[in-house]
Amino acid sequence: MSIRHILRANALVLLATVSLLAACNKDTTPPAIVTPPITSTPTPPQYGTPFNGVPNREDAVIYQVNMRAFSQAGNFAGVLARLDSIKAVGTNVLYLMPIYPVGTDSKSVNSPYAVKDYRAVNAEFGTLADLRTLVDAAHARGMSVMLDWVANHTSWDNAWITAHPDWYVHNSAGAIAAVSNNGTTYNDVAQLDFGNAYMRAEMISAIKSWVFTANVDGFRFDYADFQPGDFWKQATDTLRNVKTHKLLLLAEGNRSANFTSGFDYNYGFNFYGGIFNIYKNGQSAANFDAFNTTEYAGATGTQQVVRYITNHDVNGSDGSPVALFGGKAGAMSAFVVAALYKGVPMIYNGQETGMAANIPFPFTSVKVQWGVNPDVKRAYQQLMAARAASPALRSGTPTGYSTFSVCAFTKTAGSEQAFVLANTRNSVQTFTVPAALANTTWTNALQGGTYTVGTTVSLPAYGYLVLKK
Repeated sequence: MSIRHILRANALVLLATVSLLAACNKDTTPPAIVTPPITSTPTPPQYGTPFNGVPNREDAVIYQVNMRAFSQAGNFAGVLARLDSIKAVGTNVLYLMPIYPVGTDSKSVNSPYAVKDYRAVNAEFGTLADLRTLVDAAHARGMSVMLDWVANHTSWDNAWITAHPDWYVHNSAGAIAAVSNNGTTYNDVAQLDFGNAYMRAEMISAIKSWVFTANVDGFRFDYADFQPGDFWKQATDTLRNVKTHKLLLLAEGNRSANFTSGFDYNYGFNFYGGIFNIYKNGQSAANFDAFNTTEYAGATGTQQVVRYITNHDVNGSDGSPVALFGGKAGAMSAFVVAALYKGVPMIYNGQETGMAANIPFPFTSVKVQWGVNPDVKRAYQQLMAARAASPALRSGTPTGYSTFSVCAFTKTAGSEQAFVLANTRNSVQTFTVPAALANTTWTNALQGGTYTVGTTVSLPAYGYLVLKK
């Protein structure tokens, strides 16, 4: 009998003993999940030197890379070739969409979120050596690297399906179940069972392995609201115990329990919905103010919400920011709000080019149109440089002054104050300045020079002002 089988047998004996003692004591409390003492795969040796330039979580600016769309080649080398351009936008965290082999079974829709092997690199993108080269190059430029992790489900041709069918949820007929959420079934992926201690341990071992195998600096966890909080606590505790690395952990979810589970970040789903409704559907810009309360419920210390005006999901389903928010000017105005009001900004590849076309799933038919709108890229660089240079703009405490048409707020950090106004309409708007801010003098954080705020400010269509003092 192998060591693995002996350990599994011992664990089962322990589970049986716990159940027997509970029965004898008439304890009706459900037994806790017992985690196996080890996993089936050892931790790999460390590749490279752990990166010491990982930003504090509140100082991150995330750049999402969809490798299939990012370059003509659609691979790691294509990203490597544009690292300087990515950094020039003002980002310091490179987030790579899933880099693992994709299922090719009969149910496959070629989704990168249908993982065939959690411990391998998708040959579509290159080799492990290519990934390491990309990570090394990012580190050399002062950028951290975050991998996308798909914990909820696997492809149907993942080896776990046949080797460990008990690691999956089964339907009433006894077959492994497809993923189902709110009445929608995703037939291309199989639902993992988070009540299975062995699956959880192996999953966490696989996550942790990439910290050593590729020297990465964190993870974005897909679909994170749909797994139990105690699993995420187990996972984040394990990752925090890797003392050689400072890791950034992002939950693609918005439940407050994610903060308690140990994540650095939640996703700004509601903030994106607010931007959509304000710019696209004409709702009040004053609605922005409430999201700073609701989305940060449960956050403590410097835990943050990641805010965006597009990502791979909504870009494919809703359209590009240019299409959604009234052209290049409207998209830039919306990004000013997302980047400066509160939280950590995320930029989806191609967003800074002002491309009008969206990138539809499965992300193979459209390539980012680099260089088409240099004015948009300059505006991004200008905005993000101002944010990086200002503690108030970066992480100051906000106070809202928004009206129906203008998003307006101040931010304060120590002795520095910032004042931001963004017109959410495609027409000139006049903002009545609150008495506490009227007749004050500021520095224009974007163009430089002195700017005096009177009792009103006239903003052109989708115009914005970023001031500080």
